[in-house]
Formats: sequence, structure tokens, C-alpha cells
Amino acid sequence: MSALAAYWPWPDLQLAWPLALLALPLPILMLAWKRRADPGAALRVPYAAAELEALAGGGRVGVSWLRSGLLWLGWLALCLAMARPQQLGEAITPPQEGRQMMLAMDVSGSMSEPDMVLGAQAVERLTAAKAVLADFLDRRAGDRVGLLVFGDRAYTLTPLTADLSSVRDQLRDSVVGLAGRETAIGDAIALAVKRLRNQPEGQRVLILLTDGVSNAGVLEPLRAAELARAEGVRVHTVAFGSDGSARFFGIPVAADRDPVDEATLRRIAEMTGGRFFRARDTDQLAGIYAELDRLEPIAAKGPTLRPRNERYAWPLAVALLLGALAWAWPERRR
Repeated sequence: MSALAAYWPWPDLQLAWPLALLALPLPILMLAWKRRADPGAALRVPYAAAELEALAGGGRVGVSWLRSGLLWLGWLALCLAMARPQQLGEAITPPQEGRQMMLAMDVSGSMSEPDMVLGAQAVERLTAAKAVLADFLDRRAGDRVGLLVFGDRAYTLTPLTADLSSVRDQLRDSVVGLAGRETAIGDAIALAVKRLRNQPEGQRVLILLTDGVSNAGVLEPLRAAELARAEGVRVHTVAFGSDGSARFFGIPVAADRDPVDEATLRRIAEMTGGRFFRARDTDQLAGIYAELDRLEPIAAKGPTLRPRNERYAWPLAVALLLGALAWAWPERRR
């Protein structure tokens, strides 16, 4: 086939079963065998043998040359249909494999703090985080992503899926207090580990964003980190929010809320082979997720593929048409 491919005039058209073309001389071989086996059978053969005579181009049965040509062309088209011609489509390069990634987002009460800026407007932390995460999802084509939120407890909004639009919709509908007003970081990690433990090794990734200190839930954050390490889940932690101070008339004043527990989040990342990040504004948060794109790249694209579209129906239709014409043509000539 490689030698024939150099002379094939249609490079986008290939034959799936080229050996079917070896059936082309079959009518002549059958007729020759029939004559050799019984020379006197010409007066007693059924109608099918007459068709073999016609296909061979004459014999004792008088057949017009046009009918013989129709039969041969029909047989050629039928053999071509049996060879299954296929047309190659446009080349595509799908990803070889993607990450199995859970996104854990804090929706506790402190995420309602309006200390972020988005598009020159002051917005809540959760609004800024949702905008950055939505942009992050746009760049994860090829990954399977799940979304969970946590407050007093952790809840899965979207299981691991390649349908990133569904993840984006659930992210958009998340609100502060959806899972309670407190912060259960340990439970969030444990739930993500449960969702990721059956996924391929080396692809299990959790990105956890929080703006507070773990003060709720059943499991301690470091104990949950040990579970993640045992299951091969890599945890990247993002501490989000201002540094705990506010400004009035340009004078820094300490805020009456707990700061982000940077030490614990850093330890969680170190234990699981991930990275710790600190974002004090929306721009820094966007830069962190851009860095995570580089740390967790989508796997290299696989080999280029060209889809095969079956085209055997065309020669088959031609064979049926020619057969009908040959059947309708006068059988004998005087």
C-alpha cells in the first residue's frame, strides 16, 4: 500500500480494506471453473450463470456490449464499496491527558469584606475571587475540574468533570454563607481528597483559597494534609485578603478580625508538595492563578489525528444503479 500511495490521486481518500479489490476478477474465474467442470452445461445453467457469461463479455448467451459494460462497472463499484473508502477529515490534536483538579473556595462570612478592587470598583472578596477563578477555568481546557465550597462544613458543588461550563455556572451562583459563616479548612481538604483518591496518580491536585483561620469542622487542617499526602494529592494553598489593617483618612488602623493563618497554609502546601501563595489584592490573586497554570500545565498534546468519514455508500449506490440498468436492458440480441 505504501508504494501505491505515491500514485494515489486522492490523498484524503483511503481504503480501509484494500484487499477487497482482489475480488475484481472473481466473475471470470468462476465462469472459467464452471466451463472446465461441465463443458455441456451451457444449455442447462440457471439465469445466474448467464449473468456470469454477460460479465465475461459474451459466450453462448448473446448479450449486448452495453449491458456487459454496465455489469462490469457495477461489479467494480461493488468491489470498491467492499473496500470501504474513507475520507480523512481536518487534523485535530487532542490533549494526551489532563489534570484531575479540585477547586476549594472559602465562602465564610469574612469573604463579604469589600476590600478588593475589580474594574476600578470596590467589591467583596468573594466577587473578586470568582472573577479570577472564572478566568482560570477558561485556561483549563483538557482538565477535569471539580468545585467545592466550605464554611462551617465543606460541600461539593460540582464533581470532577470536563464540562467546565457547569463548573463556571456553579461558581457564579456561589454566595457568602452558602456553607456557613465559619471556616472548616480541614474538612475541605478531606472532602477534596475523597473526590480525588480514585484518579490517576500524579494528576491529583487541590487548589484551596481562604481568607481566614480554621475555626470549624471535624478535622484539623494539618491532619487533613497528612491524608492528602498519603493519597498523593498535591495541595496549593492561597491566602486571600488584606493584611488585617484598614485605613481611615490615610491612617492605618488595626481591624477587629482574625488575620489569615499563613503558617498553617504554608505547612499544608509543604507537606503535600504544593505551593503557598499570598494575595492581598485582585491583581496579586490573578497573578497567582497564572503561576498555577505554569505549575500545573495541561499535559502535552497527543499525536495529530484525522477523523475518518465513511464513503462506501457512494460506490454502493452506483453499483445498485448500474445493476438495475443492466437488469432492465434487453437480455439477448438477435
